[in-house]
Amino acid sequence: MTQAQGSPGPSGTPASSDTPAPSGSFDASERRAWGGKADAYARSFGLLCAHPVPELLDAALDIALDATGATAGGRVLDVGAGTGTVAAAALARGAEVTAVDAEPSMVAAAARALPGADVRLATLPQLPFPDGEFDAVIGNFVLNHVGRPRAALAELRRVTRPGGRIAVTVWGYPPAPGQSLLGRAVAAAGVPRPPDFPTLAPDEDFPSTAAGLAGLFADARLPGATARTLAWDHRVDPDTWWSGPAAGIASVGQLLTAQPPSVVAAVRAEFDRLAAEFTTPEGLLALPHTAVLAVADVPRHGRPPRTRRALTPPTRRAPGAP
Repeated sequence: MTQAQGSPGPSGTPASSDTPAPSGSFDASERRAWGGKADAYARSFGLLCAHPVPELLDAALDIALDATGATAGGRVLDVGAGTGTVAAAALARGAEVTAVDAEPSMVAAAARALPGADVRLATLPQLPFPDGEFDAVIGNFVLNHVGRPRAALAELRRVTRPGGRIAVTVWGYPPAPGQSLLGRAVAAAGVPRPPDFPTLAPDEDFPSTAAGLAGLFADARLPGATARTLAWDHRVDPDTWWSGPAAGIASVGQLLTAQPPSVVAAVRAEFDRLAAEFTTPEGLLALPHTAVLAVADVPRHGRPPRTRRALTPPTRRAPGAP
């Protein structure tokens, strides 16, 4: 297994099993893991997923500025929009924003929060847009939640205009120490992972590293991608962090909420014990996380893609640092 496909950074529990699931089964499992969870997501894991947004927009929107020569951010598609964090930030930068998500409660929440955006229900790898519709397409932690990531990335390429830009993030693997806290608590309490947890087929999986994500871009006919690792400490109240899986969010939440109350209590006790190493003097958790950000321009017809400028190497803050 090369990465934690299907598991968000917070879980730290790779959804691996001996028998890979068909892509449809994988996608159905993802829908169950997030179904009806928009509010709980926004209060917990959504705060973590917001961290890369400024860098995603910095990378994606300058192509629109270059193309139009105006101050507006161009036509931007946010795929896997969740409750609308990326889309809201793009609107604030002057972009004309369309946002899609596969989960109805996420779409409803995003639509309420984004009166200036076109918010729709849509599922990768089949988006309801014509070829070349957008100047920039952004996918913040979406490729590690689809059963066919290569087909999904190819679809992002299809709806991006020639010369436009695609910017995506995936969770890094192996997970950073804070990233695996919840999964470690589940394991320490002796809760086994069900053998039928779905995982990607080997020919769909890819390494969640800079090189692995750049290779996925190359497979989707997006040569010249630049990818780098982001590293940060997510500062959060322990009860807020626990509230995500307690509400059944993601694979770790699905596993936790399937347990009897006594087992849930045991997992919480292990969570509190293991969280001590990340606790700041203020009583917050400073949880190290990593993600991979990749950016590529869609080749112009008959022309090679322009060379991406070098991206600044990541800076890692010490746990507890402001």
